[in-house]
Parts: sequence; structure tokens; C-alpha cells
Amino acid sequence: MRGLATYWASLTGRSGEALPYEQWRTLLDTLGLGIEQVTTHAGRQRPDYDGFVAWILDIAGMPDPVTVARYHAQIDGTVPPDLVRSQLAAIDAAPPALNDAELASWAEDGVVVLRNAITAAEAEAAAEALWELVGGQAADPDSWYDRSRRQGIMIQHFQHPAQAVIRRSSRIHKAFAQLWGTADLWMTTDRMSFNPPERPGDPFPGPHLHWDASLTRPIPFGTQGILYLTDTAADQGALQLVPGFHRRIDAWLDSLGDRHPREVDLSADAVTIPARAGDLVIWREDLPHGASPNRSPRPRLAQYLTMYSAEPQPKRPWL
Repeated sequence: MRGLATYWASLTGRSGEALPYEQWRTLLDTLGLGIEQVTTHAGRQRPDYDGFVAWILDIAGMPDPVTVARYHAQIDGTVPPDLVRSQLAAIDAAPPALNDAELASWAEDGVVVLRNAITAAEAEAAAEALWELVGGQAADPDSWYDRSRRQGIMIQHFQHPAQAVIRRSSRIHKAFAQLWGTADLWMTTDRMSFNPPERPGDPFPGPHLHWDASLTRPIPFGTQGILYLTDTAADQGALQLVPGFHRRIDAWLDSLGDRHPREVDLSADAVTIPARAGDLVIWREDLPHGASPNRSPRPRLAQYLTMYSAEPQPKRPWL
């Protein structure tokens, strides 16, 4: 795959040449790799190129040739394969996944819940996979706190078959197409999350309210998402965010003076977003967001995912 050697050399410190952001992001998603697992492996092992390729194939298998062809067409600015074009056309022609009221709520609040994004069976399969990954059992609360299996509430696993099923959902694709105004989007290869109830010695580790994007203006449109794998109540470690912040972020940034935006406490304006198993919460990435402390008797099980446009954007400094 074109660009892989350049990405490997940059990642392992062998070269100062770097791929454009949009290219290395689509490269990893074409290969079915998570950002964290690639950077962690490269940083710890510093493999040679052949070893890096062998690791990719061992972790993620051979990439889909049609997706590889789409990736090459994207970086060349040429027409994607016929199969990809027909798949995107089918998404465009599909009935709406989000109704008018939900789209109006999205415009106002910058967040929407796609109900029944996946089936109950698909949510249950992903939840079972997550329980295996954390080494826990639903009926045994003492088994929920093995910190060696997670980073805070993050589970750095990306290639389970149950995750692949979720990423192929046409209903999810349609919802993102409605929000972006195009079906020509790429699905992320993202991680899972396990947020157990707080208890003495096991406080909520975060993440608290934050942004994953630079706040240098203009802030381009982007989305993020979390798929609940079990019913999730408002006090069950649910996603929290500040609704409608996209409509006032410019004025807010202008008002800060010398204060750094990431050091301002916005928690008084945050709300939690409860939803059912199989529901997908999608929010604009210019909303401050985070997990919340779990004060219920049950853990929160979730899968992160979003879709994005691979069209190049001007490089912006981090703020």
C-alpha cells in the first residue's frame, strides 16, 4: 500500500517525512488498525519495515482489496471502484435513519441519539466480547476492576468480529451521511470502553470534559460517537457533554482573554446522555465532552466509533 513505508519510517523515528493527516488516518482504517495500538507497538518495539508489515497482518489480517483500491483512489483524486460507488449510492438512496425532529435537535444541541443503531443480538455479542476482554463476569462485581486489562475506562482492542459487524452497519452509515451531507465517509477503527461503578480505592479515572480536536479557528465540522452495548442510565457513567456549545464556542473563545480554553471548568453546563443497548450517541467534536462517574450498581459497556470525510483540510496548530 502506498504511504505505508513513509508512515512506518515516521512512526519509528527513521524519517522526518510525514503523511498528511487525512492520508495516514484512512491508511490505518483501510488496514483495520486502531491509532493507539499502532503507536504503542511502534514506540515500544521500533520494528523494521518487514516486521511492521508482519505485525499488521498478524493483528488485522489482509486488508480488503476493494477498500485498498478506494484508499488509493482517494489519495490520487480519482474515481473509486465501481463497488464502492454503488455502495455509497445505496446509502444515499436508503430511507432516513434520523427523522426531521432528530435533525432539528442535532442542529440545536449538536448531539443526537440514533435509536436501534444495531440489533439487540449485535449489541449482546459485542458486550460478551467486552466482558471477555476485561476478564469480568456480570454477576461478580469484584471481577470488574482488573486495571491491567484497561487504560482507565478504555479497552484498547480493535479487531474482534463483533466490532467488525458494527462498523459495517448501513443504518449507522446512513445517519452519519445525513449529518455530513454525503455518504462518502470512512469508518474509524476505534476502541471499546468499560466504566465500572466507583468504589473505595477505585475512583472515576476520567476522561472528564475535553475536546479531541484543536480549538484553533475555524474549527472544521467533525463528529464523534459512542455506542452503548447495554442499557445505560444517566448515573451509569454515561457520556456527558455541553449541548449547544457549537453555537457559542466562538464568542466563548473570544471572551477568555489570557485563560487557556482547556483549563476552564464547564462541568456546570454538562448533561449526561442515557440511552438503550444498541443506541448510538453522535455529537459534534466542537462540544466539550467526556465520560461521567458511574454511581449506579452496573458498569457501562460501550464501543466508540465515528465516520469522517477524507477530504484534505488545512493544517492547524493545536490549541
